[in-house]
Amino acid sequence: MSIAKPLKKAVAAVILDLDDGILGDVLKALLLKYGKQWDGREAQNIVGKTPLEEAAIVVGDYELPCSIDEFVTQITPLLYDQFCNIKALPGANRLIKHLSGHNVPLALASNSPRAYIESKISYQQGWKESFSVIIAGDEVRAGKPSPEIFLEAAKRLHIEPSSCLVIEDSLPGVTGGKAAGMEVVAVPSIPKQTHLYIAADEVISSLLDLQPELWGLPPFDDWIDGTLPLEIWHIGGPVVKGFGRGSKVLGIPTANLSTKGYSALLSEHPSGVYFGWAGLSTRGVYKMVMNIGWNPYFNNTEKSIEPWLLHEFDGDFYGEELRLVIVGYIRPEANFTSLESLIAKIHEDRRIAERALDTPLYLKYKDDPYLKGSSL
Repeated sequence: MSIAKPLKKAVAAVILDLDDGILGDVLKALLLKYGKQWDGREAQNIVGKTPLEEAAIVVGDYELPCSIDEFVTQITPLLYDQFCNIKALPGANRLIKHLSGHNVPLALASNSPRAYIESKISYQQGWKESFSVIIAGDEVRAGKPSPEIFLEAAKRLHIEPSSCLVIEDSLPGVTGGKAAGMEVVAVPSIPKQTHLYIAADEVISSLLDLQPELWGLPPFDDWIDGTLPLEIWHIGGPVVKGFGRGSKVLGIPTANLSTKGYSALLSEHPSGVYFGWAGLSTRGVYKMVMNIGWNPYFNNTEKSIEPWLLHEFDGDFYGEELRLVIVGYIRPEANFTSLESLIAKIHEDRRIAERALDTPLYLKYKDDPYLKGSSL
């Protein structure tokens, strides 16, 4: 990838808590029955909590006419109904397969009850066999942010706490991991909250950005010339007017897509720079590099999709149908100290994408029927 970074600390085991995104959807449905609207404002407060703690927060904040226990009783079957729809966090399957394939001891430590965990991971192929230890919130006296669950995981792994790396998406998990004397990598589950995770030893945007070699673990071997091949995905729609800064401020004409109707799809893909192929209904197929996210330099308030078609066009094509096939990942979103450094990085992304898309691995997707207007 880029210049090698120095080793942070060699570890011997990894402890994960890979939470899912179904709780918000379930809360939204249940609160509607009480005439309340789940707006996500409490998402940061409930991430990483035990079910009872989550229920207490929701019942209190929304002033629901039921007890905490009654709320737990109502929400539990709804959660079980949705466990089959859980999608692994981006990069989770890759990470687990990589670590277990190199015989790195793995533990799953979650504030969820054992029954929740068993049900959830039963839908993720290969997960149960990959974890040497699985420990739940109802198997310890105190859940996160107490360090107990992490210390118990280390004990069952027969590895010193100081030789364990914790990968967490919640603040209680980061706090508990550090209190246990472990190294902690945070992967914040709530957008634009990186500044809250200062206790972590490293904060990354997604598991795609984890570099195991920084922790003395075997490096991933799937990066190819600065690109990470992905399971391809598609998105499309009419080109809309964007923020008016692509051509004017950056000198880079992006063809913005409306995010309307794509919130679920966007939530599945981490912010970052991707590349692939773009099809315009009346013009043809072109190489493309794009940013998904909040663009920290401009501090967007909404997650956006900003593709740059790597071709010189005579004019605008607002309203034309644009279809994208995303084939690979280049890097996470980053903030920049100057507009010049941002522009230089975008042009570096372009060079990486253009080179990659000429290789057989990615070139074959230029013929994807979706680009020509076929339905998926």
